[in-house]
Amino acid sequence: MAIETNLSSLATLEYLPYIDDRGQLPEQFQSKIGVYAIFDQEKVLQFVGYSRDVYLSLKQHLVRQPQQCYWVKVQTIERPSRTILENTENAWIAENGSVPWGNGDQKEKWTHPLDVKVVMTPEEQANYQNPANDELAQIKIIKNVARRVEAEISTQLLEVRGLQMQIRFNPKLKEEGLLDLK
Repeated sequence: MAIETNLSSLATLEYLPYIDDRGQLPEQFQSKIGVYAIFDQEKVLQFVGYSRDVYLSLKQHLVRQPQQCYWVKVQTIERPSRTILENTENAWIAENGSVPWGNGDQKEKWTHPLDVKVVMTPEEQANYQNPANDELAQIKIIKNVARRVEAEISTQLLEVRGLQMQIRFNPKLKEEGLLDLK
């Protein structure tokens, strides 16, 4: 079996805009296996990851960390190989000279659904913790918090960043206070 050895160093790859001038993510990475590096507005490395569908992963990261996703570099491979992907990810982090904050203590913010309970307003918290509420009332409150956070994310991405694609969140997760793409 031939092993792919033509993987690029991070420095040699081209910066691609996370959201192009048409308001779209880089569609050439749909259903592509690869390693990707995400950069902020000043092109400071924020996160390195790998995926079986780079496009889908980029979409998830944009929703989870919209302020950090301005530029991306991607290296695709033809066949899935966790070893190649992990080795490339580790090599890029080493090449950077330090672990990006998204690969360190903040990794969960990049790789897990958004937990809206941590961004509840004091009023929402008081309402949620009201002893008069039963479980159904709490679910309703947390779903409303999730909808508020969803609207804020959509406004940030659609209006401020010019995203022209539809973002759909998984409605079932909202009951648990989580936001993730469907």
